[in-house]
Amino acid sequence: MTTVALRWVHRNLFAKPFDAALSLVVIPLMAWAVYAFAYWVLVQAHWQVVGGSFKVLMTGIYPADQLWRAWFSVATICAMFGAGLGLSVRPGRAALTVVALVVTLTGVMVAVAIDAHSGMLAAGSAALGVAAWCGVHRSALDQRLALSGLLAGVVAIFVVLSPPGFDVWGGLLLSVVLTIAVSILTLSFGILLALGRQSRITSLRLISTAYIETMRSVPLILVVYWIWIIVPLLAPDTSVPGLLRGMAGFALFFAAYVAEYVRSGLQAVPKGQIEAARSLAMSSWTLNVDIVLPQALRVVVPSLVGQILDIFNGATLVFIIGLTDFLRAGQMILADPQNSGRTYEIYVFLFAVYLAIGGVITYASRRLETHLARGSR
Repeated sequence: MTTVALRWVHRNLFAKPFDAALSLVVIPLMAWAVYAFAYWVLVQAHWQVVGGSFKVLMTGIYPADQLWRAWFSVATICAMFGAGLGLSVRPGRAALTVVALVVTLTGVMVAVAIDAHSGMLAAGSAALGVAAWCGVHRSALDQRLALSGLLAGVVAIFVVLSPPGFDVWGGLLLSVVLTIAVSILTLSFGILLALGRQSRITSLRLISTAYIETMRSVPLILVVYWIWIIVPLLAPDTSVPGLLRGMAGFALFFAAYVAEYVRSGLQAVPKGQIEAARSLAMSSWTLNVDIVLPQALRVVVPSLVGQILDIFNGATLVFIIGLTDFLRAGQMILADPQNSGRTYEIYVFLFAVYLAIGGVITYASRRLETHLARGSR
């Protein structure tokens, strides 16, 4: 083992004189940077500000006496993610061991930050996700049934969270729920736009093309703000919550990019298969649903997952319409004079959470891509 490590070091770090000199300069600098950061995290940083403001970071200004609704949503999201993971990732012994450690660590961290009851709820939600992961994989659940379950879960989240009002949603919960809902809407609308752009109907093709090119030419913040302003003007007698208007802006904007991804996948489908299906008098609906779209979406999985990450990271823009997303919640905490000197702690915590969520989504994307590639052989 030691010999293999030494060979790797020599081949990758000291193979040439220039590589050796560069390694002798960079490695000590990196080691010093890691040591300095670790020392600050473990010794100098005051993480009490994160623990004392944990509720604001997670749920914003959501009423404290209604937090059971938020916990229900967290458990539902974990179950949906676990079920989705079970469709493509086999829960092996090593993976389950790592996940068990993560579940335990999550419970301990939440218990330290808030209380033991919240820690138990957090660990239970994560454990529910693991159970869904194993259950779906072993039962070989049909993908269409799993999609129906996903839609039902999203609807349940909105139904449970909505009684206190959409305007009080906030924190990380708002960012995650918005990402899930907008991702579903953009995929559906984007597929329709992609099919419309390749339609034989001239008017439909021109409208779809004009919409896609228009949305790709303007910034996201403009679309969100424009939808937020124009909806009350078009329906002055109807009160549409700012959250729904923001979701509509996100969906309308990102659907144009999803349409382009799907269109590239549609062009990758062999023309011979389409002609053969048409020669069998297959309807357009059956042709697209059973033959074209499954192959097209399989090709563009990495791009679609990257789009989900863009939506999650772009959710910070909802602050312009008065909503408190995860980043805005951290800024609200720093606005308190008592916490004004804890900027590094708050932003390092925000960075760590964003990095963790992005890493999990990227890992799931790679496994899903591998699973789909194996299934297409």
